[in-house]
Amino acid sequence: MTSRYSGAVETARDYYNSNDADTFYHTVWGGEDIHVGLYEAPSEPIFDASRRTVERMAGCIPKLDGDTRVLDIGAGYGGAARFLAQRYGCQVVALNLSEKENDRARQMNRQQGLDELIEVIDGSFEDLPFNDRHFDVVWSQDAILHSGNRRKVLEEVARVLAPGGHFLFTDPMQADDCPAGVLQPILERIHLATLGSPEFYRRTLTELDLEEVSFDIHSDMLAVHYGRVHDELTSCEERLAEYVSRDYIERMKHGLQHWIEGGRNGHLTWGIFLFRKPGDAPR
Repeated sequence: MTSRYSGAVETARDYYNSNDADTFYHTVWGGEDIHVGLYEAPSEPIFDASRRTVERMAGCIPKLDGDTRVLDIGAGYGGAARFLAQRYGCQVVALNLSEKENDRARQMNRQQGLDELIEVIDGSFEDLPFNDRHFDVVWSQDAILHSGNRRKVLEEVARVLAPGGHFLFTDPMQADDCPAGVLQPILERIHLATLGSPEFYRRTLTELDLEEVSFDIHSDMLAVHYGRVHDELTSCEERLAEYVSRDYIERMKHGLQHWIEGGRNGHLTWGIFLFRKPGDAPR
């Protein structure tokens, strides 16, 4: 049977659907948000720092209310969607490739009384099942790196974004001046040939007629965040080993160390990008 996903997306889907990965991210990473956090102290709980990223991103959008149509691509467990629905009353579509994560997201939406505002869809951000100019905001956190065709993702974002709408995203990126070859251990770990870069996103989105509004750079948070996850994993390793294979734990600890080193060496960068589609949004 031929997969409806590209090779890179299918690899990511299989990974996030695995019992080991799902248990790790739901247990160690906080369960609501599985992305890079903004830390006020290196020992801060992962959940608090990750939620601060969501709050900071939401503050970048000029207007969020009950009429705002938001698409979150690569939504994970749906933490950002629930925040936007609960805080602002936004109507959110959470599109994500992992059926296992999506099942957890739907359950949490029901538990928090938000399922009428949030629709969770199994799908790929390389082929968005929506009409042109449908959303006021397209949101993404640390997900686009998993695509083997990031330009296609950005083309789809530009297509479904309404005039006057905003594209707000984060992504672990290679620095524009990153030496060739130094990120190979990270790329091998996530089964990709490349990472995006600020230059790539700026150039591609400009070609797609989106205008850059801001780039809030927090590259130092990569080493802090992955270090915090590494420490948390180490501290709960024995308990977690009852549910997650030892092999997965060791590979995760090894992989996290590569991200930490890449961040400390300045070979990686990360921050909050905001782009706008020209025009006035219809209301």
